[in-house]
Amino acid sequence: MRPKISILLPVRDAERTLKTTLSSISRQRMDEWECLVLDDGSKDRSLEIARAAADRDPRFRVHPGEARGLIHTLNEGLKWAESDLIARMDADDWMHRDRLLAQSSLLESHLELDAVGCFVRTFPRQSLQDGRRRYEEWLHSLTDPETLWRNRFIECPVAHPTLMIRREKLLELKYHDRGWPEDFDLMLRLLRKGPCVGMVQKRLLGWRDQPERLSRVDTRYALAEFTRCRAWHLSEDFLAAHSTFSLWGHGRTGRALRKALETLGRTCSMIVDVHPRRIGESIRGALVISPDALPTHIQDPMIVSVAGAGPRKEIRTALAAKGYREGIDFVCAA
Repeated sequence: MRPKISILLPVRDAERTLKTTLSSISRQRMDEWECLVLDDGSKDRSLEIARAAADRDPRFRVHPGEARGLIHTLNEGLKWAESDLIARMDADDWMHRDRLLAQSSLLESHLELDAVGCFVRTFPRQSLQDGRRRYEEWLHSLTDPETLWRNRFIECPVAHPTLMIRREKLLELKYHDRGWPEDFDLMLRLLRKGPCVGMVQKRLLGWRDQPERLSRVDTRYALAEFTRCRAWHLSEDFLAAHSTFSLWGHGRTGRALRKALETLGRTCSMIVDVHPRRIGESIRGALVISPDALPTHIQDPMIVSVAGAGPRKEIRTALAAKGYREGIDFVCAA
């Protein structure tokens, strides 16, 4: 029988965690899946563990390979997938037994959606840093396609190991290697068309946080690369028809984004800031004004680059009171 879901599972030197990952997949409530175990040049017992799982359950298909990197491995694996739905999984995580059923059901009942994610439980909790806790909390606030779309420039709005996406859409977009986070890049290209990504509001993935995780050790996931990725997509999306923009917030986050946008030919025309000593100054030709002086007549599109969900909520309320429409007149990008 043709499987309903193809799971792309890249693996490199994951012998410590791979058994748990494969076991969580084998316990899924639905049976119509295949799991492509995509080895990326492992030097430990990962291949041995994967092949043993395939001997017990032929739905696991093992593809050995040389060390070519995550992006190449995922794009190669996509060629071998036989299903209409593609699910991502990492070799150090585990999935709840309802994950595949819940996500595929949402896609089947909402044909307007190209992809879905789900909530996560990051572990181990005792060593979890504040930044990761805040990110998990923020992910769980993205409960519907419209909210997820409005927040797309803040962080990657779907934890990538939770992604389930229609095969034809992933074949169209593929994974790109631009030196920045491939998951954030994929989501921003996908969401350029509008609200097309949904969310199963249940914690259906155990997301392991460990010092050697790729997102911690690979330079493509450094803060500067996230900023570069965010700026490039802003210039291709929200600012595509504009050479100038206004900016709310000129702290470390806002300054970095302004500089990244300047390298792409976008000029900041006005800065909204609450720092009293900055009001009335000019920063690279951009006049600094207070929030009270914000004009009701919308001139250049505005980027709100302020860290923290609380301050962003206040700014959104203030802009809405002035008649600014989120997604049209302004976006949040932190």
